[in-house]
Amino acid sequence: MNIQIFGIKKCFDTKKAERYFKERRIKFQFIDLMEKGISKGELNSVLNSVSINHLINSKCKDYSKLNLNNIRSTDIKKEIVLKNPKVITTPIVRNGKEATVGYNPDVWNNWE
Repeated sequence: MNIQIFGIKKCFDTKKAERYFKERRIKFQFIDLMEKGISKGELNSVLNSVSINHLINSKCKDYSKLNLNNIRSTDIKKEIVLKNPKVITTPIVRNGKEATVGYNPDVWNNWE
């Protein structure tokens, strides 16, 4: 298992995801979205498992500021997400080609 957790250090669900894997002694790599962001390749890999609309947090402050509610183009949404990691629903947990968004222990149990 090759687990990557993309998240924000202060995010409650990200902390819960880290705790989930620590309790099961599963090694993971944590990537802080506020420091490093997410690369275009990583984003495309995640989007193979999850839709762009599921990935974007519609409840965050920047959602309406960036006019995401009126944008229909997936490519434009991808560019906005790459430049503004605050609009991503966290954590994104990746295991190879599989990925989940948010706290999703039911899916992670099937990875073991």
